[in-house]
Amino acid sequence: MAKQTVNRTPAGQAIENLIVEIVATFFLLRAEGMQIGVVSSSGEGYWSVLRLLKVNGAQTVPQLARYRYVPRQSVQKLANEMLADGVIELVNNPAHKRSKLLRLTPKGEAVFQELSDRIAALSETLAKQRDTAQLENAVSVIKHLHEQLRAMLDQ
Repeated sequence: MAKQTVNRTPAGQAIENLIVEIVATFFLLRAEGMQIGVVSSSGEGYWSVLRLLKVNGAQTVPQLARYRYVPRQSVQKLANEMLADGVIELVNNPAHKRSKLLRLTPKGEAVFQELSDRIAALSETLAKQRDTAQLENAVSVIKHLHEQLRAMLDQ
């Protein structure tokens, strides 16, 4: 395969630097998430699944996997752990007889709130002496990249 030369621009280099920092920060956030209990011991996003079910309502394992762009098996493994913890339950799916829906239980609602409070505390610690406008700009840039990447992957 012939090597293709990319005409590098300052904006492209800035995006590359941003990606490097996002990835490095992701691993640090995952490690901290494990310590505060929002990430499972296997590294999966326990809180994020609770949040998706809270925000979007009951969903199937394949729906959660598609949304998160992860293998269905990793979501199934986490779902099994969460079922055993009693934070989610299986309910009948009117759209599909064999694919059950996952739904938050009352315990799941309480755990979601507790974990959300832990994330809020971490966020407040990280926000100390930060400029709110810069943080909001960073969120805007990352959200736009998220939307661009999702559109590219969905093609």
